[in-house]
Amino acid sequence: MDSVLFDRSTRGSDEKMKKSAWSLGAMMLLVLIMMTTVGVASSNNYEPVPKASNQETAYINGLELRDGKVYLTVDPIKWYEGEEANQIFREREQDPEMTEAPDGYYIVNDTEEQIELAVADDAEVLLQLYDHTGRYEDAQISWNQMVSLNKFTDIYHKDDIVDMKWFPFHITVEDGVVVKIIQQYVP
Repeated sequence: MDSVLFDRSTRGSDEKMKKSAWSLGAMMLLVLIMMTTVGVASSNNYEPVPKASNQETAYINGLELRDGKVYLTVDPIKWYEGEEANQIFREREQDPEMTEAPDGYYIVNDTEEQIELAVADDAEVLLQLYDHTGRYEDAQISWNQMVSLNKFTDIYHKDDIVDMKWFPFHITVEDGVVVKIIQQYVP
């Protein structure tokens, strides 16, 4: 199913982003953090983000402040969980050794896009895991932590322990403007 909420007329080039050695190291650190918090996630009443008709899932590849307004650059994806993830995994991977999506989720991103969206000043932002203090031990899961858009902007540009670019987000769009951003926890 194609995305209908994100206006693709504003997309940039489809060039692949290059990964640096630092990004790989940072990704490995995130994996380590997530491995140590998986027990917390499984015992802490994780609930999938409810799907809404005006909601899309995407990676946020850029966040910019222009003329006092916040703009996101997003790459829409398809996010699947549970049995739906297993079904899509089996269809796409066709690996006889693996019949279920690892960790219970599956992401499909067949085309990389760069779509720019304006964000409402009063947009609701809910995070699951972020760098509170710059200390590894303080990067713990806390479900649906509400933060202001200004705080999210600061968190997004900080990549000490947890980089927001690693996570998918469920983005609610009304009249072409983002009104809600929910970070998807990835085990």
